[in-house]
Amino acid sequence: MILWQHRAGPRALLRLGAAAALPVLALALAFQPGRFLYWIATGSGAYLSADGSGLRPLLRAAGGLGLLALAALPLVAGLVAVTGPRRRRLRHTADLWAWLAASLGASTVGLQFFGHYFLQVVPPLALLGAAALREIHPRTAMTSMALTALISCCFVGWGFTADRTELDHAHRVADTVRAYTDPDDRVLLWGMHPEGYWLSQRAPASRYLTAGFLTNFSGGRGPARVGERYAMDGAWPYFRWELRRRPPQLIVDDARGKPYGAWRVPSLRGALERGYERAARIDGADIYVRAR
Repeated sequence: MILWQHRAGPRALLRLGAAAALPVLALALAFQPGRFLYWIATGSGAYLSADGSGLRPLLRAAGGLGLLALAALPLVAGLVAVTGPRRRRLRHTADLWAWLAASLGASTVGLQFFGHYFLQVVPPLALLGAAALREIHPRTAMTSMALTALISCCFVGWGFTADRTELDHAHRVADTVRAYTDPDDRVLLWGMHPEGYWLSQRAPASRYLTAGFLTNFSGGRGPARVGERYAMDGAWPYFRWELRRRPPQLIVDDARGKPYGAWRVPSLRGALERGYERAARIDGADIYVRAR
């Protein structure tokens, strides 16, 4: 990649970027540009607001950047050694620095700062680190690579040994859903874990697979601006129509005390009161079955 970018030049990179953008443009034209822009960017302005979140977004940002810096510490140290004051800068890497800056900027959109938002920073950082390794002493470069491998092994080990509380919970809820429904039944999992549909092998009763579009809830911020009135414009009329057209056989309120709970949402609370009975409670999640 480093050699290719040296030979290709800015025009070739621009052509590559234009080629990557063509499928996106085709989709926008196929689904009408206004609607396409609405669903991917402008449909939920409340989601972009950090009102009432306090320091939570900043703490998440510091945590995410801290973990990334720790994971790439040897490469970052190599970059500092090569590009610090009174040291010569890396040659022919302006596009990589621009890529890195754009990735860091994109990770701030929405002020959510989830860990996976920082994955887009990894490719340009890795390429810049590789370029820096070519400019330092070979022994120092080998030490840097060995430390990188060691840190990578530590993170992989952490991934295999970390607690899987949420995944275990999702499995228990899915087992309960299967026990109370038939394979052809549709269900509504009111929560933030759409994998429950796949785990339970039951079809969703709505196109809205999480409560986020319908309540503006996000794990990246606190309880501010959460509720039916903060939903994406036009979402609730369609959601109500879906529930009337084909009522789900089972509804799981998986909020577990969070501010988007079903009984805090008037429309969903009304549906539960009119046609459902609570059948079970699993790890704080309430299971409601359709009344006979």
